[in-house]
Amino acid sequence: MTSAPNMPLSKTRRVDNLLFLSGELGFANNGTIPEGIAAQTRNCLDRIKATLSDEGPELSNVVSCTCYLTDKADFAAFNAIYAKYFEDPLPVRTTVLSGLLLDARV
Repeated sequence: MTSAPNMPLSKTRRVDNLLFLSGELGFANNGTIPEGIAAQTRNCLDRIKATLSDEGPELSNVVSCTCYLTDKADFAAFNAIYAKYFEDPLPVRTTVLSGLLLDARV
């Protein structure tokens, strides 16, 4: 179990053979959030991929995703990037429109 810095939560939590991940924002390696949904989506999914890799599973092991977008106009661009990260059988997915911490869009 890995703790997120300065937050009362765990980044990951393993229960039996299931691994749960907390949310990610699309930060760049330097800690900034880039402009644009495409860059933020890539960063977010790369961060998830790295977290999974640290714990053992791969993106192909993901069974469910909950994605948050701040603007429905970003949905098509988000989907285009998301589709490059997952293959069949695709995870089940819920996409929610909501505000996010900081100025992240995904």
